[in-house]
Amino acid sequence: MKFIRKATRVGKRSIAVVIPAEIVKELKIRERQKLTVRMSGKKIIIEDWS
Repeated sequence: MKFIRKATRVGKRSIAVVIPAEIVKELKIRERQKLTVRMSGKKIIIEDWS
């Protein structure tokens, strides 16, 4: 699966990227769920907070 998304400015210092609905459904991500965001080399890793 490969999706192209644009980065959108949110406020003065943050950028948001929308996660496609297919991925949200497959990973069972819920609204307001806490997620961990980290870097691995030049990649961004998003994981469940638990």
